Amino acid sequence: MYLHLGQETVVKMDSIVGIFDLDTSTISKFTRDYLTQAEKSGKVVNVSMELPKSFVVCAEKKRTTVYISQISSSTLLKRMDFLKTTETNLISIPKEAPAPER
Repeated sequence: MYLHLGQETVVKMDSIVGIFDLDTSTISKFTRDYLTQAEKSGKVVNVSMELPKSFVVCAEKKRTTVYISQISSSTLLKRMDFLKTTETNLISIPKEAPAPER
């Protein structure tokens, strides 16, 4: 399954390490330093045309990418939960049992 982060950007849900709120998480010096280092090393992709609200850390094939998104972290988490629930429901639909023979 894929999660839409904004603009024309989607990521595999399996690759998501974390979804973070920019306002609350950047209070920490550690987080600010992490984002600064990620930007310096070219790992940040801005998919936001408006005021950014969240960042999503993805790891795939030994490469980490940080996506800056205008979509709030709570909305992204709700979308992710919805997609996982939908996938689970589709997988667990029972097959009809064959009719008993007479």
